[in-house]
Amino acid sequence: MKRFDQINMIPFIDIMLVLLAIVLTTATFISQGVIDINLPEAQSAKPISEQAEVTTIEIAINANKELFIDGEPATREILATKLENIAKDTPIRLRVDQEIAFKNFVDVIDLLKKNNLEKLKIITKEGS
Repeated sequence: MKRFDQINMIPFIDIMLVLLAIVLTTATFISQGVIDINLPEAQSAKPISEQAEVTTIEIAINANKELFIDGEPATREILATKLENIAKDTPIRLRVDQEIAFKNFVDVIDLLKKNNLEKLKIITKEGS
C-alpha cells in the first residue's frame, strides 16, 4: 500500500473561495440600513437611482439626535471638518428622522451652504 504523506490542497482552496464569495455578497446586504431612521413621507418621493456614486457622502440624524457620516457616529465639529475637505461637486444624501426638531436639519443645511455644497438629496419615503 502507498504511503499517504501529502495533502491535496486544491479542494480546500475551492471551498475557501466559495465561502469568501458568499461572505462578500452577503456583507453588502447586511451593511445597508444600519442606522434606524424613521423617514418622513413625501408625495413626490422618487426611488434612489442605483447609480454607483462612489464619492457620495451620506449624513444621517436618528431619533436620538445622533449624527452619522457614512454610517459612522460623528459630532457637528467632525461633520464641519469633513465638509471643508471635500470637493464642491460631491453628491450628498441627507437622511433625517421625522421626529427630529427642524433646528437639527437647518444646522446641517447651514454647514452645507457654508461650504458651497449644493448637490444634495434629501431622502424620504414615498407617501401613501
